[in-house]
Amino acid sequence: MNGIRRGTLSDIPRIRAIYDHILAQEERGEASIGWARGVYPTERTALAALEAGTLFVLEEEGTVAAAAKIDQEQVPEYASAPWRYPHVPPSQVMVLHTLVVDPAFAGRGCGTRFVAFYEEHARERGCPYLRMDTNARNTAARRLYARLGYWEAGIVPCVFNGIPGVQLVCLEKVLEGGASALAKPGKKE
Repeated sequence: MNGIRRGTLSDIPRIRAIYDHILAQEERGEASIGWARGVYPTERTALAALEAGTLFVLEEEGTVAAAAKIDQEQVPEYASAPWRYPHVPPSQVMVLHTLVVDPAFAGRGCGTRFVAFYEEHARERGCPYLRMDTNARNTAARRLYARLGYWEAGIVPCVFNGIPGVQLVCLEKVLEGGASALAKPGKKE
């Protein structure tokens, strides 16, 4: 079966393998994501999302090809970001965390499909304001998100998920019809 669904305990070893593949690419200098083996992401990252009921996976060719956490949790670093819509009630914001695509499935549109699912998931839950982040070093993700209509609100220097020296790129998007009188823009594009 192909498609996106909620993650299960049986998906955790496959997600851990995806993390390992990406970390190995970074260690060989084939990718620049900004992660650190044994620090972030780890199996515990996926398990915590599973336990919270916020883990989603994309199946392709009978296996998990991508995974992410989708919820309304805005990490503390977001408080320092110069959001375009800073006064949006948290109940109207949906956040995408730790989107990973197995390198074996790179270039097949898995990331694009996952982001489309995230947007529909948010729309169905009445959350027209979308936020996510990536490391400034992750230029591939930054290009993907820009192509999908996300703008970079700003870069927050921080220790992120235990990794020092991160330049956290905070991204946002408003779904069509989402901007309301409650959400006065904080800055222009």
